[in-house]
Amino acid sequence: MSERTVRLEVPPHESDPTSYLRAAWRRAVEEGAERVELLVGTSDGHLRHAAHRAGFLHEGVLRKGRATDAGSEDVHLYAIVAGEEHEGPAGFSHVMNAALPRTRVIAHALFRDTSDRVLLLQVSYKDDWELPGGIVERHEPPRLGAEREVLEEIGLERVLGQPLVVDWLPPYLGWDDAVEFIFDGGVLLPHEVAAMELNHGEIVSAHWLTAAEAAQRLSPLAARRLLWIDEARPTTPTYFEEGRPLG
Repeated sequence: MSERTVRLEVPPHESDPTSYLRAAWRRAVEEGAERVELLVGTSDGHLRHAAHRAGFLHEGVLRKGRATDAGSEDVHLYAIVAGEEHEGPAGFSHVMNAALPRTRVIAHALFRDTSDRVLLLQVSYKDDWELPGGIVERHEPPRLGAEREVLEEIGLERVLGQPLVVDWLPPYLGWDDAVEFIFDGGVLLPHEVAAMELNHGEIVSAHWLTAAEAAQRLSPLAARRLLWIDEARPTTPTYFEEGRPLG
């Protein structure tokens, strides 16, 4: 730990941990600390709330980071860095933004050719195939994220239309939950198909398939969704959960 980093501990029987932490981190910063840390076990819920109220940002979880009488438990790492805003509405929002859950956003594009077949990409990192697209970057709008991924994966600059589907995805294969947008990519004409340039570091091959053929290459959730889109031909966005339309 750096000499300019201070790690706090709250006395076990402290009646007002919020005031204790607020006074302690201010004193440490006044004395020259650049960073003030706090470790809170998952069993110490009241200290987590106190850390939020005192202005500490949640930075992550140290898995099995503390031994207890009941066994090892995860430990939450909180910190304050000198000079950051910790007071008022902006400070509160900063703290809560770090503490509250964050859900990934995924954006794909559905392209058809003049024979009404769907474009699927065989990727290098998993068995099931994908529509062009991927995970949206931080602070990136989903549509622009899908357009960026399309350019990166198949080398085409496309302006995408409205989403056909917005789907909530449950936790899967080690991933937390996510929200996925499938945007209408329209029809690619023969000269556009010929102009595609695959990113061979990630994309193994590209295939034009009927919806029924494509469903055999997709995960069950994605297959249900694609078959619904192919049959319903939606013109406005439809909300899904776990690959099924709501209602």
